[in-house]
Amino acid sequence: MVQSGGCSAGDFREVFKKNIERRVRSLPEIDGLSKETVLSSWIAKYDAIYRGDEDQRRQTQRTHMSAVSELILSKEQLYEMFQQILGIKKFEHQLLYNACQLDNVDEQAAQIRRELDGRLQLAEKVARERRYPKFLSKDMEPLYVEELRSSVNLLMANLESLPVSKGGPDFKQKLKRSSANNSFLDMGDEGDVLSKSDVVLSFTLEIVIMEVQGLKSVAPNRIVYCTMEVEGGEKLQTDQAEASRPQWGTQGDFMTTHPLPVVKVKLFTESTGVLALEDKELGRVILNPTTNGPKQAEHHRMVVAKNSPDADLKIKLAVRMDKPPNMKHSGYLYALGQRVWKRWKRRYFVLVQVSQYTFAMCSYREKKAEPQELMQLEGYTVDYSDPQPGLQGGQVFFSAVKEGDLVVFASDDEQDRLLWVQAMYRATGQSYKPVAPTQNPTKNCRGGNPGKDAAASPISLDPTQRQGVEELISAVPCRFDHATLLALLQKHTLKHRMNDSFSCLGWFSPGQVFVLDEYCARYGIRGCHRHLSYLKDLMEYAENKALVDPTLLHYSYAFCASHVHGNRPDGMATVTEEEKEQFEDIRGRLMSLLEYQITHFRYCFPFGRPDGALKATLSLQERVLMKDITTLVPPEEMKKLVQKCLEQAALLNYSQLTEYAQIEADAQASPEKKLEDIMRLGELCIEVVQQNDEHHSEAFSWWPELMAEHAEKFLSLYTVDMDAALQFQPVDSWASFPLFQLLNNFLQTDPSLCNGTFHKHLQNMFVPLVVRYIDLMESSIAQSIHRGFEQETWQSVKTITNNLPSVPLPKVPSLPLSLPQMPSFSAPTWMGPLCDSTLQGINLPDIFNGSATSEDLFWKLDALQMFVMDLHWPEQEFAKHLEQRLKLMASDMMEACTKRTKAAFDGKMQKASRSPDFRVSLSVCTMFNVLMDAKKQCSKLCVLDSGQEQQYHSKIDVLIEDAFKEMISSLVSKFGAVLDSVLSKLSRYDEGTFFSSILSFTVKAAAKYVDVPKPGTDLADTYITFVRQNQDILRDRVKDEMYTEKVFDQWYTSSMKAVCVWLTDRLDLQLHIYQLKTLIKIVKKSYRDFRLQGVLDATLNNKSYEAIYNRLTVEEATVAVKAGDGLQGVTMRDSDEEDG
Repeated sequence: MVQSGGCSAGDFREVFKKNIERRVRSLPEIDGLSKETVLSSWIAKYDAIYRGDEDQRRQTQRTHMSAVSELILSKEQLYEMFQQILGIKKFEHQLLYNACQLDNVDEQAAQIRRELDGRLQLAEKVARERRYPKFLSKDMEPLYVEELRSSVNLLMANLESLPVSKGGPDFKQKLKRSSANNSFLDMGDEGDVLSKSDVVLSFTLEIVIMEVQGLKSVAPNRIVYCTMEVEGGEKLQTDQAEASRPQWGTQGDFMTTHPLPVVKVKLFTESTGVLALEDKELGRVILNPTTNGPKQAEHHRMVVAKNSPDADLKIKLAVRMDKPPNMKHSGYLYALGQRVWKRWKRRYFVLVQVSQYTFAMCSYREKKAEPQELMQLEGYTVDYSDPQPGLQGGQVFFSAVKEGDLVVFASDDEQDRLLWVQAMYRATGQSYKPVAPTQNPTKNCRGGNPGKDAAASPISLDPTQRQGVEELISAVPCRFDHATLLALLQKHTLKHRMNDSFSCLGWFSPGQVFVLDEYCARYGIRGCHRHLSYLKDLMEYAENKALVDPTLLHYSYAFCASHVHGNRPDGMATVTEEEKEQFEDIRGRLMSLLEYQITHFRYCFPFGRPDGALKATLSLQERVLMKDITTLVPPEEMKKLVQKCLEQAALLNYSQLTEYAQIEADAQASPEKKLEDIMRLGELCIEVVQQNDEHHSEAFSWWPELMAEHAEKFLSLYTVDMDAALQFQPVDSWASFPLFQLLNNFLQTDPSLCNGTFHKHLQNMFVPLVVRYIDLMESSIAQSIHRGFEQETWQSVKTITNNLPSVPLPKVPSLPLSLPQMPSFSAPTWMGPLCDSTLQGINLPDIFNGSATSEDLFWKLDALQMFVMDLHWPEQEFAKHLEQRLKLMASDMMEACTKRTKAAFDGKMQKASRSPDFRVSLSVCTMFNVLMDAKKQCSKLCVLDSGQEQQYHSKIDVLIEDAFKEMISSLVSKFGAVLDSVLSKLSRYDEGTFFSSILSFTVKAAAKYVDVPKPGTDLADTYITFVRQNQDILRDRVKDEMYTEKVFDQWYTSSMKAVCVWLTDRLDLQLHIYQLKTLIKIVKKSYRDFRLQGVLDATLNNKSYEAIYNRLTVEEATVAVKAGDGLQGVTMRDSDEEDG
């Protein structure tokens, strides 16, 4: 983008902004930091890097400088520009300007008239001598002469329509100085004109009077003194001294604005007469000091009165005049100019600096603060010159020249001239440095014979001494080959334009177009020749990788094609054979250039910049293919050409990409390295296709199928490298799955590539790998279930993981993770049992309560299904087949897990004890949890939308539900057996039994001597402890509340029913007091405990409980009548005083 020169700073900024915006938008949201803030920070950083340490004001000024060529320039600015384009020195231009009198409107009109007359004569000569160019047809020869005449007549009419100028030779348009740029726009006479008040100077004079010599007219004891003054200022006086020793050493300081001041010093003696009003003047001296005068004290003869004896009266004094900072040089010179100093005479000149860029040459008279005349030095060029004949005065000469003005100066001393030229050279700021002549003339101009060997100066009034410029000044324009000169001028102008800091894409600036148009019109340049030359120059730049606007090429090519085919775009009906040949040559070159640019569209138009350039290139290509200006190109022909270019572009882009990625074919590279390289290359290929779609697809919108073919061709080249890398991978290696995910995710989002050639090839490559992977995983999971349940301890993962370190839970393999190797018929290392892992930051026991085997199974099934889902397999049938297979596999695994768990539960129940010491083991709770997990996982792992799989899933649900019912029933039966054992013990106290009477007698007899435990209390407490502890175990270890409540409901119901049956069997018997106390305690505590566990009142107050309650209440009343306080506080009534 940089080397082509076709992208502006705005293009670079826009490309950066789009890329960074796309990247930032793809990032996840961050709390407290908006993406807009991130984007603005990036753009601000880019602007800071682009600007660097540059001052903002300087950047603005530089931007103005680069854009100044786009403005409508003045005449002087155009002169300056074309001096740079053609390499013309400033003083050479000034010589030509003055010699050709370009500032004289009348002279220019006369020159144009002479040129037009010469062109008419040339046309008549061509017609007379029949020296025509070679045309395509003989009939064009008369037309050619008419075209020459009509072009001249048009110019004559234009000239005639101009009003006669009322300005003289000094008339010139003034332009205001631009405040934004004072280095490029300040040319010629532009700028503010100085006035005389702008160059007023200020001087400091020091006058020191030392002594007076030759004083004889007064007595020695008389008092004398001196006065001093600068004319127009104040007067100062020295101290008094005796006439015998008239010495002072007094200094007087004065300020003046006169470059040539007048200083008066007078000598006085005091008058002794009574009537004398003033002191007597003995003598005076008048001085004219300058800044170049001597600084030491000197003797000056004083002017005395007539017949005074002090004829030799002298005064010794020093006058020092300081030079102000803005006074660069001063002295006496002879001068002669065209605008100022129009008479050759000696004047006092001062070079004054008005501002940093403004200097003025001023001439002064005595006692004047303002200059008599001044000349602003801006735009002048100073140089040494030779003595001019006819000028009397001055020994050595130098000159200052400008468009429309020439000023000649002369001094009396070579050193003085050297100082003047150097000072003026610094003031003008000219690029040409004056070189002093090696030999100086030995005689004054008054002699009229300067040295014969004197070096000629390029700036001179003598036409014979203008070095190399005289031929140009005296040349006749009609005798030049202006067609060749126009091609040369246009070539240099384009070179200057392309080197400009402004991104021009080959377009000329308005000022350059204006000059070229004027040149072609004035000298009759044929439009076809101009555009052919322009096309040649533009194509040279384009062939050298510079970016040229295809719209510009299209415009010039269409003009030439229209002309060659006789359509007269500029009114020219004649077509030369040379124009035809050049056009065909350019057409061939342009065809090759456009094919190259279309093939290299990524590099010729990076990021689609400049906007619309690629589309304009395709439009130009279609125009070039046209045989003439009316017959359109068949669409198929253009399509074939673009197709060929895009096929070559695919190969080129892939070659450039592999070179950029630095991927080399290395047979010794490891499979991991090859896969890593092909992954990186795949990412780059995706990026290239996305960039082509984003930046270039709009230009090829006429043939969208060609861009799809280009992308397929590009990816087919990648296929070769991808297949080689995959074949190099070991058998049963799953590390290549991320490559499939990377490519497949991209291809599915592109409608033109989805299920295309490359996409189908990718699927065919990975179908066996996916099937093989699922087969091995199914075998591995089945074997892990078999081995796991055989060795299962049925310890809860909750119990196992309480003391394990916190490590990350293995995740489903997905981008950018790679899948590790999996041994045959064994689980991958990343699918280890969950009992070896826990989640960071989460209380894992609250999540996993199943066994290690079950949790491992569920995790593997879920991970496998998520992995296959993440593949996003594009072919619907195979994707459906994979999903169906995984769901059926999960159903089979669930069924096996349920049956193995149910079998293990039955075994545990058969070995369980029937005594109140029985406690539900943790393994039994774990089995419940396993089935609960299985039921939950079924809805996710075994469900498909189709009817068959839904039915298959319902079968699994029924199987799990039946297993639940059987397990709950079995557990409740075990609880009922414990209650039966308690009731069987109470049966020993039945009324009328021998054992009951023995127990009663024994207890009563023993109670007389020792404290005997109350019969039934220990038995009731043991049972209640059994109930409560098993309730707590189930509540804590079984994680599903619903199933826990089912167990409690059935347990309570069965218990009450068993007690009710036992009491029903004894309707005819009165309960023993110990039976009554035990039952009351068991029933009452059970009722309360099950109510606390959440059993509903409807269940608690069932018919069995009501029968029990009524029977025990009656029995309690009977005992209270017979035995008084025999129950010792045990009652069926609710009371808070009872022990918990």
